[in-house]
Amino acid sequence: MSHSLSPLNQPRNTAVGPAAARRPGAPQLTNPALDYTYDGSFEGLLSVLFQIYDRKAAPNSIQPVGAVQGGLFVQPVEVDTDETAAARVWDGLLRYMDKDARTRLFHVFLSEQPDRELLLFRYADLAMRAGRDISEHYADDNVRRVQRLAQQMYREKHRMEAFVRFEKTQDGLFHATIDPDFDVLPLIAPHFTKRYADQRWLIFDKRRRYGLYYDLTRTDVVEFESAAPQRNTSVSATVLDEREPLFKLLWQSYFDHVNIPERKNMKLHRRHMPLRYWRYLSEKQPREQPFRPIQNKRPVQPGGPALGASTAAGE
Repeated sequence: MSHSLSPLNQPRNTAVGPAAARRPGAPQLTNPALDYTYDGSFEGLLSVLFQIYDRKAAPNSIQPVGAVQGGLFVQPVEVDTDETAAARVWDGLLRYMDKDARTRLFHVFLSEQPDRELLLFRYADLAMRAGRDISEHYADDNVRRVQRLAQQMYREKHRMEAFVRFEKTQDGLFHATIDPDFDVLPLIAPHFTKRYADQRWLIFDKRRRYGLYYDLTRTDVVEFESAAPQRNTSVSATVLDEREPLFKLLWQSYFDHVNIPERKNMKLHRRHMPLRYWRYLSEKQPREQPFRPIQNKRPVQPGGPALGASTAAGE
């Protein structure tokens, strides 16, 4: 499966604004329904949508090639990815929805829901039949699901941006391993590219076996091939920078000292930082040395000398 950092992997300029007025609807799908397959990419799915209306045949199913489950007498139509057709569909959607609504369709695709392809077709078809934006038409189940999945994707994106922790290797590369519920790497790429523009880094999604690599110039998608699944994807201690254990200890010490035990609220803590993220957080790992309160601070008694001031007895 190919991965894109953005829909169609490039910005598209269009003079068409948000669809406020009713537009001409989509052609009627009058031919018998078909089963469609594609290469699993977003551009491939847009190519399928183009073929649906070109053939005037609604989909019984839309499945990636490797996941096709057809019947004995069913011969699915395999649609090759066509960049021109995909761009035409992607730009054409702006006739019926604004850019935010169109972006939500890309987010739903990244959610990896089993029926995401049919869901996106139904949403796009409903918008084209209506001839206008339907993002607030919550009476429709497809609209509600698209909105809900887009919200879940936004939360996962925000958490990944907050909870990613890097480890520095001997060659100066900052490495982080994540295992998100959704395919959010294309969504977090702009954040990390902007925030860590002065260092080389790699964020690896161990569930989907691909990552983002920034080389101080650009961020690229990198894929990892392996004969068998690997359970342990952490960086070996032998390739880490010799100062990395110190960095980890300092990070843990910082969190220990800013913690206020009297205000501890684990229920609220788990709500904002779910347990499934803890395995990647340095501050949540076992302490290599016990926490000790800072010893160089003394309370100032009312009317007493200020910290650091000498006493008359000591002079």
